[in-house]
Amino acid sequence: MKRLFYILFYVLIFIFLTALSQIGGIVFLLSLAISKIVKRNFTGKTLAIFIPVYVVFTFLVIPFSASKFGRTKVSYATPVNYGTVLLNRNYVKPEINTVLRRLDETLKEENSNFNIYFLDANFPFFDGFPLLPHLSHNDGKKLDISLVYETQDGEISNKQKSVSGYGVFEGPQNGETDQIAKCKDAGYFQYDFPKFLTFGRINKELKFSEKGTKLLLERIIEFHPIEKIFIEPHLKQRLNLDHPKIRYHGCGAVRHDDHIHIQVK
Repeated sequence: MKRLFYILFYVLIFIFLTALSQIGGIVFLLSLAISKIVKRNFTGKTLAIFIPVYVVFTFLVIPFSASKFGRTKVSYATPVNYGTVLLNRNYVKPEINTVLRRLDETLKEENSNFNIYFLDANFPFFDGFPLLPHLSHNDGKKLDISLVYETQDGEISNKQKSVSGYGVFEGPQNGETDQIAKCKDAGYFQYDFPKFLTFGRINKELKFSEKGTKLLLERIIEFHPIEKIFIEPHLKQRLNLDHPKIRYHGCGAVRHDDHIHIQVK
């Protein structure tokens, strides 16, 4: 019975680490094997082995191996939270980096302090492998980008309003389409689930930058490889953006008034 419990416990850890970082489960099994070889026994031995092995895989092995699957680390943009990098959720097709490079150059011509911040991208290996809790970040073609915020004086800020970058919503104002209410009324309870994923709200003095976010979206639209952009209908309405690339993602996803989703062809 005790053996069965340990097997079940290890299986759950394997599933959790794999879902979290794609490689975590494999590194866990490798750490267990190394732990059996190491004769010295001490509390936390497997964890003490897991951490350095995982770091080596994440920063040395995976970037090289990912190229064999047509993916590379996000470049020309800064992660909102470096946990994204540590969990290998920062891989994309090279086409996205091409867009980001040109986008960064274009934006800096207009405002030298304008930086692009990204949230979740994709895992390094295998099309179809889910990047939870996302529905579609499974082929290297998707990337979430932060909204733009500004100070009370109207200056573009490089700070965020949550630790994760998700979950602090710029909700609909009076007279704007309230798709959030429509989806929740239709039973899509998960629609504002990201409010539980902020990992802490910060910089409460900042406000949503309409001019900065509109500029960012207008420049993204210009690039041919971009196929789709997801934001909430009320933000599209508020920013007066009317382009076929800007689409609604549907009630089955989560709300997109805390970030911008882009994807290439």
